[in-house]
This record gives sequence, structure tokens and C-alpha cells, in this order.
Amino acid sequence: MPTVLRMDGLKVVIYPNDHRPAHVHVIGAGNEAVFSLNCPDGPPDLRESYGFKLSDVRDIQDAIAAAFEALCAEWRNLHGHY
Repeated sequence: MPTVLRMDGLKVVIYPNDHRPAHVHVIGAGNEAVFSLNCPDGPPDLRESYGFKLSDVRDIQDAIAAAFEALCAEWRNLHGHY
């Protein structure tokens, strides 16, 4: 499971055998959230969240938006399509 970004003790992961559309899993402290990237134009948005507080989800979404281009490039490197 390639970790493509780390933030505040959380891992942002793109699974090599995952399905479209492009998305990332954010995992940490027993919680998980999935954000659709909406490549190539964005913006990323929350698809589902388990255990994170709403304020945490907002902070995570901001960090994913800041790394948007790199995350889309990583998805493309692993999957070849969005």
C-alpha cells in the first residue's frame, strides 16, 4: 500500500489494485476517510469518513487540496487513468 503523503500522523494511501475514479484513503488513529480526487480538474471532495471529527475532515481536505496535482500524478503513475 503506497503511502503518497503523510500529515499529522495520518497516511494518505493509493492502493495499486484499486478502482476508478481516482481517490485516496486517509488512515490513522483508528479512523479512515476516502476522498475523491476529481482529477484532473478537482477539487477533491469527501466520499466517506469513519471516525474523524468534522474539523479533522476539513483539515485533511485542505491538505489534500494543497497536494492535489501530486496526488493526481501519483494515481496516474499507478493506474494510468483517472
